[in-house]
Amino acid sequence: MRAPDAARFALVSLAAHRGRSLLTALGIAVGVAAVVLLTAVGEGARRYVLAQFTQFGTHLVAINPGRATTHGMSTGIFGTVRPLTLDDARALRALPWVEGVVPVVWGNADVEAGGRVRRTQVIGVGPDFPRVFAFGTAVGRFLPADDLHAPRPLAVVGATVRRELFGEASSLGRRLRVAGYRFRVVGAMQPKGRVLGFDLDDAVYVPAAWALELFGREGLMEIDVLYRADAPVAEVVAGIRRLLVARHGREDFTLTTQDQMLEVLGSVLGMLTFAVAGIGAISLAVGAVGILTIMVIAVSERRAEIGLLRALGATRRQVGALFLAEAAALAAAGGLAGLALGAGGAQALTLAFPALPVHTAWGYALAAEALAVLVGLLAGVVPALHAARLEPVEALRAE
Repeated sequence: MRAPDAARFALVSLAAHRGRSLLTALGIAVGVAAVVLLTAVGEGARRYVLAQFTQFGTHLVAINPGRATTHGMSTGIFGTVRPLTLDDARALRALPWVEGVVPVVWGNADVEAGGRVRRTQVIGVGPDFPRVFAFGTAVGRFLPADDLHAPRPLAVVGATVRRELFGEASSLGRRLRVAGYRFRVVGAMQPKGRVLGFDLDDAVYVPAAWALELFGREGLMEIDVLYRADAPVAEVVAGIRRLLVARHGREDFTLTTQDQMLEVLGSVLGMLTFAVAGIGAISLAVGAVGILTIMVIAVSERRAEIGLLRALGATRRQVGALFLAEAAALAAAGGLAGLALGAGGAQALTLAFPALPVHTAWGYALAAEALAVLVGLLAGVVPALHAARLEPVEALRAE
């Protein structure tokens, strides 16, 4: 039997039982559509989070006090962690390739202005903050480059704080109290919205030295370093490490590059997408059971047809291949319908909920289609083998 004849025979057999074939293909279609939709939401969420995370730049190194890894024994008093200081930040600014350094201290405090009080984030930073994090001012200016240890009591307010405390009036030059300390407002930040659950607009920015005083801290919580885009990252990190080890006497800090942060975050979100794809793939298993059931019934109903084929000279391998082709065709057709349903559903979600991050992951979609065909083949193996083993005389006698 020639391949075109076998393909035509399989299609005619499926067309002869349209209702049964349609329901079987529908089971596969639902499974593939579930994979496409779930991975579209997962991939959209991954891209959204990474976009939010990288809007502050991608050429950053974060320095935190303390080591992220530990050794086998305690080192006693010699193992104490030296805090990161403003002098550390100033020394880092002189390194090659470095374009900006931001000392960071943050906490929550009551902010009062014009008879209104609001509990909000107070973030102590340096004058390089707008450049390092690509975060500009809407009105006024950011904190000036004062002496790091004795800066003037100036503040910059976020968009939410500006609106809640000053309303429609100008905030420039106004006085506000932060935890009882008086500051003069010199600028207001551009609206940024929420990023990973944090409202960047509901914040007040003050010099890091004042934040240390406000929260009674001895050291900085973090130092962020912006390096040039064309700089060799390994050399930048090595230079930072050498400088801080020379200043601290040992490596009692942790360096994390933006690439490392993105790699970890991307892998976590990628695993989430993979997990939801696995949940959708369960529907494909249900579809496989449907194909197996239909093909078993088909073999039972078509024993005479199988006997006639064998009597006309069809080999066992050809008979088995016919039933495998029918199973694969059902799965492939259902998979293609599922791709269309899933992609259309993802597009409908985007139109209905523009704020919902949805992006069709075509890699997963094509993998789902390939898996659907594989599922069809596996589900058709047992019925195909059973059909191929029927003896011509016994099959014809069954009629």
